[in-house]
Amino acid sequence: MQRYFAKDKINNKIILLDSDMHHITKVMRMNIGDEIEVIYDKKLYLCKIINNYGIETVKELEEDNELNIDITIAIGMVKEQKFDLILQKLTELGVKKIIPLAMERSIVKLDGSKINKKLDRWNMICKEASEQSKRNIIPKVKEPMTLKELASLDYDTKLICSVKQKENFINYYLQQEEKCAKMLVVIGPEGGISDKEEEFLNDNNFISVSLGNRVLRVETAAIYVASIINYSCMEW
Repeated sequence: MQRYFAKDKINNKIILLDSDMHHITKVMRMNIGDEIEVIYDKKLYLCKIINNYGIETVKELEEDNELNIDITIAIGMVKEQKFDLILQKLTELGVKKIIPLAMERSIVKLDGSKINKKLDRWNMICKEASEQSKRNIIPKVKEPMTLKELASLDYDTKLICSVKQKENFINYYLQQEEKCAKMLVVIGPEGGISDKEEEFLNDNNFISVSLGNRVLRVETAAIYVASIINYSCMEW
């Protein structure tokens, strides 16, 4: 069943984005009486299409597909096509926040005048991926940060995906970690994290972990990390 995120709910009437209504009527070619799932304020509703393709709730459903921890992935800026894939896959894997990072070796330099437009686009990618993967929330793509801004954030566990670290494998580290409510993981850009950046993060309570002996592409590393955390969550 198709799932959508509502922008408003008035009594039992659901208000969707115009783009979602177009998808329902023109792409999915749904008819009056057809049912859809709608998330509003983190609650899931079974809804029915009524006259003039308005939407109204039928009943509230009990379903929560979210992970039991709050995962944030901070990632050095990469080319648009790769970042789009990263956003989509991290959403499917249950990440709650994604932070683009300005780093020394980032090839992509963001134009401040265009950032709002890019944020709208990135958050729309997350919305669509959340609907496809049956999530109860849409991950938030935050405004790009510097490492100094990132270091000031409060998390239970802070990790750096390091190519220098050869022994402290992330899966082994997480097996020893007690259950935590909030986790922040840093992944470098295509050129990697510089020694200076890693040392700065280490000095600010970030722990360097290894993803294995092979050097992974940024998008592969993001998917790998989120998958490992998903697996670890089942044991916590």
